[in-house]
Order: sequence, then C-alpha cells, then structure tokens
Amino acid sequence: MGKSRYEKGLDKLMEFTVKDNEVASTHLKITENFKDIAPDVSKYMIEFTYGDIYTRPGLDNKQRALVTISSLVTLGTEPQLELHINAGLTAGLTPEEIIEVFIQLLSYTGFPRVLNAIEVARKVFTQRGLSVETPNHDDLV
Repeated sequence: MGKSRYEKGLDKLMEFTVKDNEVASTHLKITENFKDIAPDVSKYMIEFTYGDIYTRPGLDNKQRALVTISSLVTLGTEPQLELHINAGLTAGLTPEEIIEVFIQLLSYTGFPRVLNAIEVARKVFTQRGLSVETPNHDDLV
C-alpha cells in the first residue's frame, strides 16, 4: 500500500521547510500554533495543498514557489508571504529571483503591495543571513 495523502504531503512540505533556522517562519510552526484551536486546518493543508496539489507533475518546486509568492504579494498577505519566501529559498530560489518577481508585479499589483513584500523579504533574508546582489542599471537611465 502506498503512502497516505498526509504522508505524501508531509514529505513534499519538508522539501520547502528550512530546518536549520529557529526564527524562520515555516509551515511546521504554523501547524503547531493551530494544534490547540484548529488541528484539522493543518491536516487539510498538508493533505490537500501538499499531498494533492504540490505533488502533481508539471511544475517543479521553484516554479510552485514563484507562483505562490506572486499570489501572496497580490493578495497582500504578508504573514503567509514571509513563510513562502522562506519556502522558496529552501526550494532553491535566490534572493535576486524573489526581488525580480516583485519588480515584475509592480505593473500588476502596484507599489504599495510590492513595497510591503520587499520589507517582508528583507526580514527573511536578514534572518537567513542572505543579501541581494543588485545589478548596476546605470545604462538604463
């Protein structure tokens, strides 16, 4: 017999979870925070989102992280964005790729949402000891 949806989801979730940083926002911390009030929410998130959706073929982990980060910036959900920036970095995205996503979103979501996202990213990058290599665009001005 194969793995349950929950087991498949938990395996996939761990591919997005930073393990060596106590301050980083992760799904495991969120599920722990819900255990006393809404334990089924964690179960559904792991089974449905990670067990059913994230395990589908067609997108790799980095692509899934980019789509999720873009959606969360658009929605303006900074707590979840913090978690998914961490997940994206763990999946292999670079800080530069994440910032470039924000720049891409300027025309679609506007400056306020992107500025908020940059502040969330700054927090995550600092917690993880990362910096952003900023390209020199003097030739564009």
